[in-house]
Amino acid sequence: MRPYLFVKRAGDIVLSAAAALILLPFLPVAALVIKLDSPGPVFFTQRRVGKDKRIFKLYKFRTMRTDAPKDTPTHLLSGARAHITPLGAFMRRASIDELPQLVNILRGDMSIVGPRPALWNQDDLVAERGKYGANGVRPGLTGLAQVMGRDELPIPQKAAYDGQYVAELGFLSDCRIVMKTFAGVIAGKGVVDS
Repeated sequence: MRPYLFVKRAGDIVLSAAAALILLPFLPVAALVIKLDSPGPVFFTQRRVGKDKRIFKLYKFRTMRTDAPKDTPTHLLSGARAHITPLGAFMRRASIDELPQLVNILRGDMSIVGPRPALWNQDDLVAERGKYGANGVRPGLTGLAQVMGRDELPIPQKAAYDGQYVAELGFLSDCRIVMKTFAGVIAGKGVVDS
């Protein structure tokens, strides 16, 4: 597994740098649209749990109003839709809000594929992942639990998928997850904003 982790990290750097360069002309447009959509900053940051339970700052495009609770998972937020900006709902369904995490990947906080990073206060999810060794890998922009149900999964099932990912960690597994991610984004599956 160690040789693959080296190749995986190199691939993360090359692919995220290439994606960032390709997307660079569109980022000012996204920033302008977000500013016109609702008052507040373009970017949203949040403390998340990384590899070996190290806390890092995760970057996203802002999709919620500035008065929305910051450290509550959206699927647990009562009346979440009332907090989401008009453009934010589309950005979340299309996963456009996740694009700034390319910076997190380049910095080494994240990988392209891995368990989605838990919020710093999601002790239940972190504890469940610990049962499967899933806290010992870099979290990902996408992951097995993400493509198997995303926000719709209960925590024990999400952690079990994260453990399955760690057990099957490899190039073909990562490729399958990336392909399923593209299919899921196109279909807009698994996002809970209610």
